[in-house]
Amino acid sequence: MRIVRTIVVPMGLLLAMFSSCSKKATSGGGGGNNPNPPPTDSNYNPVDPPPAASIGFFLNGWQPKTFTAPATVAGPVFSGSLSDTLTINVNNVITKVSPYVFGNNSNLWSGQFVTEPVLMQYMKDLSPNIIRGPGGSISDVYFWNDTSAGPADAPAQLLDANGTPSSSPPYWFGGNTASWTFTLSNYYNLLAQTNSTGIITINYGYARYGTGPNPVAAAAHLAADWVRHDNGRTKYWEIGNENYGNWEAGYLIDQTKNKDGQPSTITGNVYGNHVKVFADSMRAAATQIGATIYIGATLEDSPPYNGAYQSLVTWNQGVLSTAGSTVDFFIVHDYFTAYNANSTPADILSTANTIPAAGMSYVKQQIATAGLSMKPVALTEWNIQAVGSKQDVSYVAGMHAAKTIGSIIRNQFGEASRWDMANGWSGGDDMGLFNHGDEPGAPLWNPRPAFYYLYYFQKLFGDRMVKDSLAAINGDLTTYSGTFTSGQAGTVVINSGTSVHNLGINFQHFPAGSKYYWYVLTGGTDNGSFSGQVYVNGTGPSTATGGPLNYASLKAYSAPLTGMIRLTVPPMSVIYLVADKK
Repeated sequence: MRIVRTIVVPMGLLLAMFSSCSKKATSGGGGGNNPNPPPTDSNYNPVDPPPAASIGFFLNGWQPKTFTAPATVAGPVFSGSLSDTLTINVNNVITKVSPYVFGNNSNLWSGQFVTEPVLMQYMKDLSPNIIRGPGGSISDVYFWNDTSAGPADAPAQLLDANGTPSSSPPYWFGGNTASWTFTLSNYYNLLAQTNSTGIITINYGYARYGTGPNPVAAAAHLAADWVRHDNGRTKYWEIGNENYGNWEAGYLIDQTKNKDGQPSTITGNVYGNHVKVFADSMRAAATQIGATIYIGATLEDSPPYNGAYQSLVTWNQGVLSTAGSTVDFFIVHDYFTAYNANSTPADILSTANTIPAAGMSYVKQQIATAGLSMKPVALTEWNIQAVGSKQDVSYVAGMHAAKTIGSIIRNQFGEASRWDMANGWSGGDDMGLFNHGDEPGAPLWNPRPAFYYLYYFQKLFGDRMVKDSLAAINGDLTTYSGTFTSGQAGTVVINSGTSVHNLGINFQHFPAGSKYYWYVLTGGTDNGSFSGQVYVNGTGPSTATGGPLNYASLKAYSAPLTGMIRLTVPPMSVIYLVADKK
């Protein structure tokens, strides 16, 4: 995980721990072998644009989605004056939705949880489609093929950004079967149980701190052996984690123990030249086993802050000039809100619109300045890093998650993985999607509010994003609209303000059916502005935090579709709506 825009973070990798469905591809479009032909209407003629270069091969896993109408109960229909109107043009397709933008992160300190049927059912229902492993900063001290000790050329101590040696070897191992950690075999088990594909971060740090005669070759060989062991199960491979960061293993090395003349402090050029060695070794391994893999290098998605250390200032230029034409995709991380700040709901929710747009713009600018063609971009870690008011475990974090997923799709990222599945309570500063058993008053694996916002987004958004236009009285509302290949159309409406909005929704070029369906998600009244509860169509949790555990069978609101849809949008709410086809 990235500790955003800080100058020095101690090496303590245990601290970094707590901060830091594979589907068969089918042909796109509305015809050909499409099992769900679109409805017939003389004005209905959507055309899929070519995949954006920033999405690229991450759309290879795309397949059409079919909407299944839920059980329903009559919903409230607003009949008064409207404050806002939304027009959705189903013919104007912005992009097909990459199935890999709903991803999540596993880690090595959550236990061997694949034997937990309750958690596994939640994950299956969530359907993240892609899960990253083995973790964040831990990836750079991870030896996938060892059980309790690293190789002989891994030093007993590593240096933090101040040059202070670690008190003990900070290494982690893929073969450690202790109950508190997570084996590599169980990572693969997790992917299989949740019908997800993997994205793996290999140990780049070893190329820096290794004490052998050629540490880069040794680390690249270790990565290539993993590709061979993986045997084609994983297509997406990251070279290291946030290696520009002064909190990362390998940022600073002991030159007296280095045998290939590396500088004490990493630079983008050093990393980029090493990436080329890794890529050659890993691709050769993939060829040996007849597999296709895609290799990514890490970039920064924002300009260096004033006073940033030199490695950060020149990172992107160094990576792009050396390895930009070698890798297949680029990797960025972002934790959206100000570091270690007691952020307000408004502070948090505003970042969901601005950060993905600014990040993609900056990456495109950096690539163009380097004279390179655009490549796919993966946001393999994202979340908020607000502290002090239990923001991370609140329904506001859930609203932020919904708003961010829509923004990620709109800004055409190829992949995105939220950080992370389960973490540590830390007084409510817990980025985990599920309770790891240390949250007061909550059962083990209880889903946090963000789970519900992500679940309904994945279930109800569709497989294409389409153009919409919002005429609004202020900036409270954000909308993302989409269509299913099976013909239905819908929208996600997010009210980040504290006032009720009365919204009218019109569809253009849509062969409307007889009904529409919707779910309204709101927070509770506990914990001031940051309730740890979420209510779905008025049904809340049976315990102190979380939401209704019967989410999969909760009845949707429904109403006749006879013209303009009229919705009351409560303050601080998210509405997921789908209109039936003719």
